[in-house]
Amino acid sequence: MIHPCLRCGACCASFRVAFHWSEAEPSTGGQVPVELTEKLDPHRLVMRGTQAYQPHCIALEGSIGVATRCSIHPQRPSVCREVQPAWESGQPSQQCDRARSMHGLPPLTREDWAAFNLTVS
Repeated sequence: MIHPCLRCGACCASFRVAFHWSEAEPSTGGQVPVELTEKLDPHRLVMRGTQAYQPHCIALEGSIGVATRCSIHPQRPSVCREVQPAWESGQPSQQCDRARSMHGLPPLTREDWAAFNLTVS
């Protein structure tokens, strides 16, 4: 079984991804590829595609609910790093549940993680 997020991708196609400009500035240690961003305001950038009526991050590859991946996962913005998939750490996540619901996917459950953890042990 693969990680439940690699079958999902809903969060990357549901919300605006806004973050401080310094995260895409190499001189400040930023690693987000600036060419994948656009200016939101004087202090923040957004990932391209997430400012749309129907957001879809430019870094998301694959089909939502089937197989997805973030093409810049090691360099993703801090706000993406902070998203907690429901039940991965034993806690619910309204943000995860809402994103999945927006794409017709059922919420993740403890059982989704139990099945994943059994196969990676």
